[in-house]
Amino acid sequence: MNKRWNGHLFLCGFVLLVTGMGVTRELLVAGSPESFMPGLVARPIVIAHRGASGQRPEHTLAAYELGAIQGADFIEPDLVITRDGVLVARHEPEIGETTDIATHPEFASRRATKRLGGREVTGWFVEDLTLAELKTLRARERLPQLRAESARFDGQFEIPTFGEILQLRETLSRRLQREIGVYAETKHSARFAALGIPLEEPLVAELKAHGLASGDAPVFLQSFETESLRKLATLCDARRIQLLGSRPPFPFDDPTAGTGLTGWLTPRYFGEIRKISHGIGPDKNLVIPRANDGRLGEPTSLVSDAHRAGLLVHPYTFRAENAFLPREFQVGIPIDDDRFRSSSGNVAGELRRFLDLGIDGFFIDHPEIGVRERERAASQ
Repeated sequence: MNKRWNGHLFLCGFVLLVTGMGVTRELLVAGSPESFMPGLVARPIVIAHRGASGQRPEHTLAAYELGAIQGADFIEPDLVITRDGVLVARHEPEIGETTDIATHPEFASRRATKRLGGREVTGWFVEDLTLAELKTLRARERLPQLRAESARFDGQFEIPTFGEILQLRETLSRRLQREIGVYAETKHSARFAALGIPLEEPLVAELKAHGLASGDAPVFLQSFETESLRKLATLCDARRIQLLGSRPPFPFDDPTAGTGLTGWLTPRYFGEIRKISHGIGPDKNLVIPRANDGRLGEPTSLVSDAHRAGLLVHPYTFRAENAFLPREFQVGIPIDDDRFRSSSGNVAGELRRFLDLGIDGFFIDHPEIGVRERERAASQ
């Protein structure tokens, strides 16, 4: 069986028949991709990472809209929560880097130092603001030195709620005459639970309010924290993805979560993931690591191992700028380092290497490039 077909048929509700090195999949119940996204069976999904975040400030309605217009199948909001329990889209609880809160004197006293991700972080934290207060802020480009085009939109866009994103999804689906999916991530779930404002219940409540909590809805729920995925599994039937970072520990749960699961990159443990999730979202370096000279090395067996366990594989994150690309896909001569780093390289060439391995989808900051490369690969 064709390797590309192997990786793309399964989404939910399939029985696996393992035969040698191949995996065949038979439809068992409703929930196949045809039920909500016709035509996606035999091709990888394109996920607009934080929206079209290479061209608009990340996690804004403008970034999500542009990602969908450029052809992405899914838009990806990272979810955190306000003091009054409303889910909003930010990549981390500290919001000083991606909003203009530092220019608001009324919030100067909210600046604090807290422990986040195993280190001390000083800034402004989403859990210290109500939604009404957060709505007075405006988004800023995270990487203005690399993404000057996006930085020109600084100060123009609000911080969206998850409900607003789901409403935008519905509007875009009607306007573009195709179903746009949402690929939402719970961020720092254990931390927010410890603060008394858990993420999972309001997330599922919003999905149910928009009719998106079923197993065949155009939704993926992702997390680095396995306990968050376990909890989501008890609350709704939406598909779940276990995120995997480039370094241990796996998963990234708070030590108090007590999952006791280790060794996630061996075939033995993919079976454990499959009990909880429908797929994995690995750092792309776990699929094809970088060699010492900065070029792509030899592929690992991760994609084939995951497929044998019946798991989807959606690696992250593909970015167009030279600063993020393997050496062989950088374009230009690095005379002016800043200009070279911010210049676009050949991310399509990098992506091609991964598509050839049979990945089932990918996160990308420049969705139009991903869509174009996917179509090129499909035509061959």
